[in-house]
Order: sequence, then C-alpha cells, then structure tokens
Amino acid sequence: MAHPLMFDADDPLLARLRELALALPGAAEKVSHGRPAFFTTKVFAYYGGMTKEEHREGGNPPRLSVLLDADERLALLDEGALVPAYLGPSGWVAIDLEGADWQRVAELLDSSFRVTAPRRLVAELDARV
Repeated sequence: MAHPLMFDADDPLLARLRELALALPGAAEKVSHGRPAFFTTKVFAYYGGMTKEEHREGGNPPRLSVLLDADERLALLDEGALVPAYLGPSGWVAIDLEGADWQRVAELLDSSFRVTAPRRLVAELDARV
C-alpha cells in the first residue's frame, strides 16, 4: 500500500530546502514514505521528521531530517534537535525549519551529503570551493 503524501507541494519551506539540496552534486528528489527525500545513491535528507508522540497525535511539523557523523549528531541534539520516529535509531536527527537559520540548514545538508554520497560526488563538491 502506498503512503499518503505528507507534504504540500507549494510549501515555501520545502521550496527553499529543495533549492539547497538539489544544488549538491548528483542530488535528486523522490517521494519516500509520503515525504520528499533528497538522495544521490543514498538518501541524505528528508523533508519531515516527526517524533513518535507527534506521529500518534497526527502532527506533521516542517522539519529537516539528516544523517550526521556521531559527534555532529550529539552536538545537534544538545542544540535542541529531535530524534525522529523510525529514522532516529539509525542515527538520523531532525530540526525545525520554521524560523530556521538557512546557512545552518545548508551546512547540515552538506554534512549529511558527505556521510552518504559516493566519494566522487564529495570530491566534486570539494572542487567547487
């Protein structure tokens, strides 16, 4: 059974996130489990990230979920990031996008991209600087 769509295609926060994520080398977008997912060979970001409580209550806050190295993950959790349901046990963390610092969002996308992308795409990203 297909998952229902859990986002508004006209959401301005999604549009800004999409702009940043798709600027990374080889990045593409797909819908996975009803949410936009940004990937190369592996997903590096999801638009969404409910906690288990929010999932039970039917909430759907605008969030970015990313996969970071262990130290950066712990630091982000100390800054108030959340552990999203289902993805959290695999190391993913989520931040709220309402009122977000978009420079910080871009940095988190970059970090998650580096954890998940093939070496050749990371090298391509590094060559841009």
